[in-house]
Amino acid sequence: MNHSTSSKATKRIAVVGGGVTGLSAAHRLLELADAQQQSIEVTLFESQPETGGWIGTIEQQDYLIDTGGDMFITNKPAAIELCNRLGLEDQLISTNQQYRGALILKDGQPVPVPLGFELMTPSRIGPMLKTPLLSPAGKLRMGLEYFLPRRHSTTGLDQDDESLAHFVTRRFGEEALTRLIQPLVAGIYTSDPEKLSLRATLPRFLDMERDHRSLIKAIRKQKRAAKSADATGARYGLFAGFRGGMQTLIRTLAERVSERGTILFSQPVTKIKPVAESGYEVTSESDGDSQTQHFDAVIVTTATHHAAGMTADFAPELSNLLSQIEYASTAILVNLFKLSDIKHPLNAFGLVIPAAEKRKIFAIAFASRKFPGRAPEGYVQLRTFVGGAMQPELLDHSDEELTAIVQSELADILGVTGEPQFSKLLRHNQSMPQYHLGHLQLVEEIEQQAARYSQLELAGNAYRGVGIPDCIHSAEQAAERLFAAMLTPASVQSP
Repeated sequence: MNHSTSSKATKRIAVVGGGVTGLSAAHRLLELADAQQQSIEVTLFESQPETGGWIGTIEQQDYLIDTGGDMFITNKPAAIELCNRLGLEDQLISTNQQYRGALILKDGQPVPVPLGFELMTPSRIGPMLKTPLLSPAGKLRMGLEYFLPRRHSTTGLDQDDESLAHFVTRRFGEEALTRLIQPLVAGIYTSDPEKLSLRATLPRFLDMERDHRSLIKAIRKQKRAAKSADATGARYGLFAGFRGGMQTLIRTLAERVSERGTILFSQPVTKIKPVAESGYEVTSESDGDSQTQHFDAVIVTTATHHAAGMTADFAPELSNLLSQIEYASTAILVNLFKLSDIKHPLNAFGLVIPAAEKRKIFAIAFASRKFPGRAPEGYVQLRTFVGGAMQPELLDHSDEELTAIVQSELADILGVTGEPQFSKLLRHNQSMPQYHLGHLQLVEEIEQQAARYSQLELAGNAYRGVGIPDCIHSAEQAAERLFAAMLTPASVQSP
């Protein structure tokens, strides 16, 4: 194999990690090679026997179970655009209008989220006045947000960071945080609101305060503007999924990559080492044996604690920074119940549970209320979430103990009386990166360190967004940067 740095030679590129980020990066590299008539070889290393990471679908008789994320947001365009390029438009489906909405637990009872309430901000007064989720004093305190001044920057910079808890308490009060906003945000980030960086996760709310002073004022302006303009992704609504489950995206990407590149299954990468002349040696393990291959460039898409181990020998500063991003673990218990065995009407997409309720679960998704094909007629599929950053100790329980805990909570909260027709526990250990205060500064330092090594890129959900569109965007940006660098190659710099 010729490892010349000439742009006309065949370039060998390693992609480490076969989740949605790694697959998207490999696919984008092949797209770019076709478009620019460049000769490349792409090898994707996956530590597991199949691709997908925390995204996948189990086909169970005549219905589907998504093992991780089951839909994606459409107002970030990367996922929709990728589906269009893959020819998957006809496989996309929108959520079921009949059950659209969410529930929050209050004193053991599921209560609907007030109409017009969007994650943090109410856009309609009437539903907020009527909701039993807040006391009269709590509602009054929320309403006062309309009159509060904006925060004055402590540094004079737009990038001032603030925890979710501090921001919400400052703008809307303590009760709004604990009873309404904490459980909704926990359903997305599985995080502690006292540590969660608002600038890294939900910067639009900081921007709304800066630009409009009041979030309530800002959201009402946006609502008026939206009525006279088509929202991005309006064809599918705010969220979309796949008729055949999330495996549709993973399988299609894996097939496209396999057609032109190579996927090595059950081959975790243990070490990456720069070569003096150019490129990198990538060491992986298979059946207990180590093997090393030479590549001209590498994209690492694994969790940062794995990336830290791979880079420790040649990039100790980078490795140290990568290891500073914390992760939370979550378990999902999937159950199939007869509808007749559940007292609650399940008239929503799911239920989120405030930490103040002192429960041992933090969310329940009513999967078959969101999308068709997730349960047979007369049954319902429930996906119950345990652990996260707020209750990590629960993941120490055995599968049997966790299952018993969840079944007890479902009986108490939803009135589930019968035994499940099907039950499966899915553990996602160290899978959700925590965007703590200062996260964006840490990411910038990581990017600065990584930039010292030419033709080495990092991508994934640990950096600038945890959702599926964020992962795809991160992957494609890394692939594009790498491709541009390979057309004007430079030698690998030593630390």
